Amino acid sequence: MEPAGRQEFICRGGLPMSTMLIAPKRSSWFRTKYLLFAAIGLMLAYVIPHDESFLVHPKDPIWQHYESFKWWLLPHGIAGACALLLGPMQFSDRLRDRFRQLHRVAGRIYVVGVFVAAPLGFYIQYFQERMGDPRSFSIAAAVDAALWLITTGIALVFVLKGKVQEHRQWMTRSFAVALVFLEVRVIGGVGGWENLDVHANETIVWACLAFSILSADLVLQWQKLGRSASVVRRHSPASPQRTLEAPVRQQVLAVQEESSETSR
Repeated sequence: MEPAGRQEFICRGGLPMSTMLIAPKRSSWFRTKYLLFAAIGLMLAYVIPHDESFLVHPKDPIWQHYESFKWWLLPHGIAGACALLLGPMQFSDRLRDRFRQLHRVAGRIYVVGVFVAAPLGFYIQYFQERMGDPRSFSIAAAVDAALWLITTGIALVFVLKGKVQEHRQWMTRSFAVALVFLEVRVIGGVGGWENLDVHANETIVWACLAFSILSADLVLQWQKLGRSASVVRRHSPASPQRTLEAPVRQQVLAVQEESSETSR
C-alpha cells in the first residue's frame, strides 16, 4: 500500500490519477496558432531576400534613393525588426509559463521597438514627398503608425493594471498591424504590383490596414469559440471525459480513506 498522505495515485497506463484529472486537452486554437506562425515565417522568408537584400549589398542602386534619409532608416529598421521577430514570442504559452522574465523582457523590447519604428516610419514616408511621393501616401503611413502606437499603448496600459486577458487581446491587434509591413511586400511582390506606380502600392497599404484589426478580431473570436466548445464538452453530462472522471474520483477518495484508516 502507498504511504499515507501521498497525493498521486497510479492508475491504468502508469499515469498519475491527479494528472489525468487536470491534464487539459489541446484545442483547435493551438493548431491554428502554429499555422499562423508558419504563415508569418513564410512571409519573412519571402520578404528578406526579395525586399531587404540590399542591406548586405552596399553597391545596390537603391542606396542612392535612401541616401538622404538613411540615418533615419537605420533605427527604424532595427526597431521594426525587433518588433516583428519578438512579437510571436509573446503568444507562446509555453515560453510565458516557463520563462516569465524572458517573456517580460521580450515584451518590453517589442513595445520600445513599436514606439521607435512607428513614428520614424511615418517621418521617412513624409520625407519622401520631396522625392515625388504623394501626400496621400504619407497619410496612409500616418494611419499605420497611429494604429500601431494606439493598439500597443492600450496593451501596455492593461498589463500595467494587471488585466492580462485584455492585454493579450490588444497585443494580438498590435501585432496584426505590425504584419502590414510584411503583407504589403508579399502582395506587391507576388502579384507584380510593386512594379506599378506609387498609387498601386498605396492601395495595397490601405487594404492591409483595413484588414489588420479585422483579422486580429477574427483570430480572437476563433480562440473564444474554441474555448467555449471545450468548456461545453467538459461539462456535458454525456461527455466521455466526465464518464471517465467520475469512477476515477471515487477510486481516489476510496484510496485516501483507506490510507487514513491505516495511518491511525
